[in-house]
Amino acid sequence: MIMDLKLKIQDSRFKMMKRISLILLAFCLIGLISNAQLVKINGIPRDTSFTPYMAWIKIKKEFPQAQIVKPSLPPGVVEEKDIVYATLPNTPFGKRELHLDLFRPAKPGKYPVLLLVHGGGWRSGNKSMDIPLAQQIAAKGYVTATIEHRLSPEALHPAAVYDIKAAVRFIRANAKKYGINPKKIAIAGSSAGGQLASLVGATVGVEKFDGNEGNPGVSSAVQAIIDIDGVLDFNTPDEKGKDEETAKRSAGALWFGTTFNQSSEKWIEASPIQYVGKNTPPILFINSALPRFHFGRDSVIAILSKHKIYTEVHTIENTPHPFWLFHPWFEPTVKYMTDFLDKILKK
Repeated sequence: MIMDLKLKIQDSRFKMMKRISLILLAFCLIGLISNAQLVKINGIPRDTSFTPYMAWIKIKKEFPQAQIVKPSLPPGVVEEKDIVYATLPNTPFGKRELHLDLFRPAKPGKYPVLLLVHGGGWRSGNKSMDIPLAQQIAAKGYVTATIEHRLSPEALHPAAVYDIKAAVRFIRANAKKYGINPKKIAIAGSSAGGQLASLVGATVGVEKFDGNEGNPGVSSAVQAIIDIDGVLDFNTPDEKGKDEETAKRSAGALWFGTTFNQSSEKWIEASPIQYVGKNTPPILFINSALPRFHFGRDSVIAILSKHKIYTEVHTIENTPHPFWLFHPWFEPTVKYMTDFLDKILKK
């Protein structure tokens, strides 16, 4: 009887230790996952937290219909991956090559071009996330390019702006090689990429944003902008109202190297609304159902309306923020984009 009691106690202790071990293992795994978000790839720090799969994990409960869009090269479209568009000879991480992926109709021609800037809070994401959009729009008679640019773990603002403008110059300088009409260049971006695309499109001739990355003397002007849920004005109540500890962890603070309340000048300087005016090209806004990602849009439209510059707005109801990555919202997004581009670049 005493032996049975001892065995029961030992068994109970064993089960308790097993539970504790499993709990500790779970915490270790959580820690590993958290640490794995910032890794080094070719010696460059990368935040791996924003991917279509991770975005799907976050939205699937509220949006069970969401399905990740997979790359699929349409018939009649050819692709060329990892083209070097700029080389930075001296960065904190050594020589740095920046790449883009190009998609174009197989039939020879002189096509309008669309450059795509991915989202990810200026910190995460990569050019592969825009490949499905690039592939399907290329099938509609466009050359499309998905752009790599430096993110905040590697370089703070305005490095990404310099990179994207360099990509525009590269495309224009190599128009003949890739069958591009250099007078018909559009830029699109989603989320943080929408803010960057709008800033690049609105700051033609603003020297402080030009940088010196390749093809000097070639224009970085674009003839159309597509902003997919990208904020246009950082001077928001949301940023002003954050306590400093929360603000320090925000995507914007990590990109600017300072919070809004510490140095609002940097934030305001990067707001596309500051540069919108008579020379701004037509803009298409495609928005989710979340108002906070529309900030500055209506004010920008009011400015452009005074100058009789065309704008178009489509808000897709009942959508999460990264809707462009998922069915059933992917196809409407492609249609809005190509209809707008046809109207502006093919007229």
